Amino acid sequence: MTKYQSLNERVISIKEDIEEINSLIEEYKPFIASVVEKHVNRYVEYGIDDELSIGLMAFHEAIEKYDIDKGNFLAFAKMTIKHRLIDHYRKEQKGQGQVISLEQEKQDDEEYVNLYVDEAVKEYTEAQKSQLRRIELEEIKKELALWGISFADVAKSSPKQEGTRRTYLAAIDYIMKTPELIDIIKNKKYLPVEKIAAGLKIPRKRIERGRNYIIAAVLILSGDYQYINEYIKWR
Repeated sequence: MTKYQSLNERVISIKEDIEEINSLIEEYKPFIASVVEKHVNRYVEYGIDDELSIGLMAFHEAIEKYDIDKGNFLAFAKMTIKHRLIDHYRKEQKGQGQVISLEQEKQDDEEYVNLYVDEAVKEYTEAQKSQLRRIELEEIKKELALWGISFADVAKSSPKQEGTRRTYLAAIDYIMKTPELIDIIKNKKYLPVEKIAAGLKIPRKRIERGRNYIIAAVLILSGDYQYINEYIKWR
């Protein structure tokens, strides 16, 4: 796979190579099972559940029918698997002598269309969030630079142990609940270590070691960084 820049390009390149196709299907069996399980709302197992065989064939079909215009391959494959499962249940009902009304067929077709639209909207939304997150990262990079702090500095001071992490999060939480401390950090541009240590009743050295991490967290949490906040999950 290393010779391909992306999964989308890989799929385009292997269409005539059955060995590569089988290799890709084998590699994405967990993905196929996940899509099937979410659709049928129960655990499924290869070699036992027919739905997984349908999922495998649908994934193969998705490879054959995919082109770049269809967007993200996995989104297209997911849609194809779900559509084939709908077809399967429709045929099962017919085989059992159940009459499927035109209205039900229309509903099934609408569900298929909705699946496609939902996947497209989700993909677009994620792309938009990713772009906005990149913009926010540039902004917080500039704000941290005013403190002489880089992303590398933040990473270096990030907690490596659970006890340290709890201490830093307690400090961040304490600051966020104390407007006076936020004001000092935002406007006077220094971390009031003594006040934080006294408020939490812990040695100041424990706060000083996490200075860069704590400052970065407070700037992000108190600033206009919605998408970074969603991504990082400080608390």
